Amino acid sequence: MRSLHAHARPLHPPWRLPAHSRLSFPGRFRPFPAKTYASTTAPSSGTAKSATRWRTAARYTFYLVGSSIVGVGFLTAVIFLHDAFTYRERHIEGVPVSPRALHPERGGPKNLPVLSRLLSDLEDDENREIVQRPHLVIVGGGWGAVGVLDKLTPGDYHVTIVSPETYTTFTPLLPSAAVGTVSVRSLVEPLRKIAARLKGHLINARAVDLVMSERLLEVETIVTSGKSERMYIPYDKLVIAVGSTSSTHGVPGLEHCYQLKTISDAQAIRKGLLVGPFYGSAHNFEAASLPTTTPEERKRLLSFVVCGGGPTGVETAAEIYDLCQEDLINYFPKICRKEVTIHLIQSREHILNTYSEAISRYAEDKFMHDNIDLITSARVQSVAPDKVTYTKRGPDGKTEAHEIPTNFVLWSTGIAMNPFTRRVADLLPNQVHKKAIEVDAHLRVKGAPLGEVYAIGDASTIETSVVSYLLELVDEADKNKDGKIDFEEWEIMVQRIKKRIPMAEEQLQKVRELFDLYDSDSDNSLNLNELAVLLQEIGNKITALPATAQVASQQGKYLGRKLSKIAQHRKVLEANGLRPEEGDEAVSGPFRYFHLGSLAYIGNAAVFDLGRFSFMGGLAAMYAWRSVYWSEQVSMRTRALLMIDWIVRGIWGRDLSRL
Repeated sequence: MRSLHAHARPLHPPWRLPAHSRLSFPGRFRPFPAKTYASTTAPSSGTAKSATRWRTAARYTFYLVGSSIVGVGFLTAVIFLHDAFTYRERHIEGVPVSPRALHPERGGPKNLPVLSRLLSDLEDDENREIVQRPHLVIVGGGWGAVGVLDKLTPGDYHVTIVSPETYTTFTPLLPSAAVGTVSVRSLVEPLRKIAARLKGHLINARAVDLVMSERLLEVETIVTSGKSERMYIPYDKLVIAVGSTSSTHGVPGLEHCYQLKTISDAQAIRKGLLVGPFYGSAHNFEAASLPTTTPEERKRLLSFVVCGGGPTGVETAAEIYDLCQEDLINYFPKICRKEVTIHLIQSREHILNTYSEAISRYAEDKFMHDNIDLITSARVQSVAPDKVTYTKRGPDGKTEAHEIPTNFVLWSTGIAMNPFTRRVADLLPNQVHKKAIEVDAHLRVKGAPLGEVYAIGDASTIETSVVSYLLELVDEADKNKDGKIDFEEWEIMVQRIKKRIPMAEEQLQKVRELFDLYDSDSDNSLNLNELAVLLQEIGNKITALPATAQVASQQGKYLGRKLSKIAQHRKVLEANGLRPEEGDEAVSGPFRYFHLGSLAYIGNAAVFDLGRFSFMGGLAAMYAWRSVYWSEQVSMRTRALLMIDWIVRGIWGRDLSRL
C-alpha cells in the first residue's frame, strides 16, 4: 500500500529565511523531535501565561483604584458645588404680609381669632394666586393625611395642615425603634417638606371643636408663654385624619403601661427597657446587673409583658427577644439573659388572628421555640406597678386568676376614638358608631353638609348598613310603583346597592338565589318586610375595613385624586348645575379597597398574608419584609437613613446607651 505521505504536500515556511538562520532547513522540512520540543518550549509558555495573568490583574486593579479615586473626587466636587451654591447669603427685605395675618379678626360662636390669612400667603406671586383657591384643611399628619397630600395637584387648593406633631411617622417600624434596631429619625419626615410641593402651610396645633354651620375649625396651640390659646381656621373642605387612641376595655391601672402609637412612645419604651421608666432610677437591665439586687427582684425586672396578640404586640415581643439574644447577652451578665422572660397575653385563641391559620400557627411555633410565653384565651384584669393580673378558664371550666410580676407592660389591644373624633360624632345625631366616624362610600361624613367634611383612616369607618337605604332603593327600583319588587326590579336594586355600598358586592353575587331565598310567600316578588330582612342580613355579613396603615393610605390617595378632579372640573360642574360640594359622584366612583397583603416580623423571620397565598420563613422572608417597608418610606432621605441603620445594627449591633 502506498504511504499516505506520498501525496502530502511538502511543508515549507511561508517566508524565505536567510541561509545563516538557525531555522533554515537543508532540503526537506524536518520537524523538531517531540522530546526536544517539550523540553525547550513548555517553560517559556508557562512563564508567558503567568506574566499575562499578572498583567491582567494589575490592569484591573489599576482600573478599580483609578475609578475609586475618580468616584471619590467626583463626589467631593459635587458636595463642594452643593455647599458653594447652598451656603450663601440671602437678603430678604420687604416681604409682603397680609394685615389679617398679623392682626386676625375675631368671630365665630366663641369670638376667637379667625386665621383667614397666614403669614406666607402673600410672600410671592405663586402664593398670592393659590390663596384665591378653595381652602382645604387637613387635620392630622398620619398615613391618610400624607396620602391626600401626595395625590393633590399643586395649585388646586390652598392647603393647611393642622397637626400636634410637625412630622409624619412610619408607624409599622415603631417596634424596631423601641429597641434601637433603627433610629427614630429614620421613621419621620417633616410635614412642612411634604407640604412644600403644594405651597401648603402647617399649623402646629390640636383640633378640639368644629362649627359646621360657619365652616370653622377650632384648634388649640401652645404660645410662647406656655399657655394654651384657641383660634378658628376657616375651611371650604375639611379632611379629618386624626387617627385613633388605644382602647382601655375598662381595665384599671393602664397608667402603668406603655403604648406604641407615636415616636414618643417608642422613645419611652427604649428608655424603660434599658434603664427604667423614671429618670435617675435604676431599673430593668441596669438594676438587674447589680450584685445587690435580690433574685426575686431580678426576675421581676427582667419580666416583660405584652398585652395584645396583634401585629404590634407580636412584633414588639419579637424585637425584645432579638435585643436580649443579639446584644444584651454580649454586654450584660449572662445571668440576666437567663432570667429574661417574655409573656404575650392574647384574648383570642391564636395570635395574629386576622391572618391566615397557617401564619398564626407558624408564629406560635416560632415563639414557642424562642421560649416566649404565649397566654391565649385570657383577659387582663388589672395592671399594677409591679405585676399584671389576668384571668383564664382552667381545665374544669372555672375562671382562674393569675399574676405575673413585671416591671414592663405594653398595652396594644384595640382602638378607641380620638377626642376630636368623639366631638365631631357628638355633633351629628346619626353618628352611632362607638369607635369611629361613619362615612359613606365617598368618605363623606354622614350627617355633615354634603361634600364639605371627609374622614379617613382610623378616624372613620365606612357604613355597612344597607337597610337604612330601603325606601330610597325601593323608590329607584320599583318601576311600576306597586310597592313590590319583582326579579327584574331586584336586579336594578342590586346595582344601586353596589354603587352605594361597594363592600356589599361579595354578598350580592348570587342574585337569583337571594331573591328566591327571601321570597317567603313564593309570589315571585319581594314586599317591604321581605326586603328589610334581606337587606339587614346583607349588612350584617359585611366586614368593616381594618384600622391599618394600608387602608388609611389608600383612602388618602383616593381622596386626594378626587379633590383634584373636583377642582379641575369646577367650571364643568357649575355649567351642569352642580356645586363643587356635589361633585363627588360626578368626577369619581366610590372608594374601593384593594388588599395588598399583611405582613409581620416575628424575630429573624417574617410572615406574609397575601389573601389566597401565604409566605413565611426565616432570613429570606425577613429581608423581603424589610424590602417592602423600605420601599414604602415617604422620601429618599428616610430610605437612606433606614438602610444605614440596618447596616450599622448588622455590623456593630444596637445602641445600648440611654440618652
